Amino acid sequence: MKRYILSALMLVLCAVQSFGIDIFDDLHYQVRLGYNIGGTAPVGMPAEIRSLEKFKLKNNSLMGLDAYKPLTSQWGIIAGFHYENKGMETDAKVKNYHMEMRYGDQVIEGMFTGNVLTKVEQWMVTMPIQAAYNVSDKVRLKAGPYFSYVMSNDFSGYAYDGYLREGNPTGQKVELGHVEGERGDYDFTDDLRHWQFGIDIGADWYFSRRLGMYADLSWGLSAIFQKDFKTISQKLYPIYGSVGLIYKLK
Repeated sequence: MKRYILSALMLVLCAVQSFGIDIFDDLHYQVRLGYNIGGTAPVGMPAEIRSLEKFKLKNNSLMGLDAYKPLTSQWGIIAGFHYENKGMETDAKVKNYHMEMRYGDQVIEGMFTGNVLTKVEQWMVTMPIQAAYNVSDKVRLKAGPYFSYVMSNDFSGYAYDGYLREGNPTGQKVELGHVEGERGDYDFTDDLRHWQFGIDIGADWYFSRRLGMYADLSWGLSAIFQKDFKTISQKLYPIYGSVGLIYKLK
């Protein structure tokens, strides 16, 4: 993953320099403060997940510094560094959902039917690289890839109020209760990727000389778990919108 990110950055720099553009000349800087709204989910709801009983966002704040490089009167490039969290808490009702969990002093694995509570938290540094189009002096559209390094993360929770069939849907039945000690706990934090990438599109709107608002949509193209992780059969992707304020420094 790191090799792909470095290669993409080198291609961008080479492409800009090939047009005789001094990338560090005439830069404009913006501070960005926002909040991420969305979730870490499969693309398309799998049949094993019957309903979403609860959904709660975490402290999904975003702080960033962007640099805008004009290329023409309408076109330019935006690059930045953002410190952000993409987190959520969900409670889903599932049927025959493949799980591995700790139950008492043993680890059990199989097909679970009942409720699964999941907590996700991913604090990361993100670098967006976007092509920008100025519709007017106040409105700017932008789109391009982003690359993130996850510095601290958590993917944990528990299964409760149901039963697990060990191994397969006809295996030995293990009943799970509601309170601690009767439910099945899991923690897949060590199986998460640290590098992520995706696509970010959005718009900036300045309602004064320096102050404005923005709205972005970031769609992860890399699953959050490492390639060899098979406990959860569906691939999960971070899909978040971000809204907030921008302040033009220069």
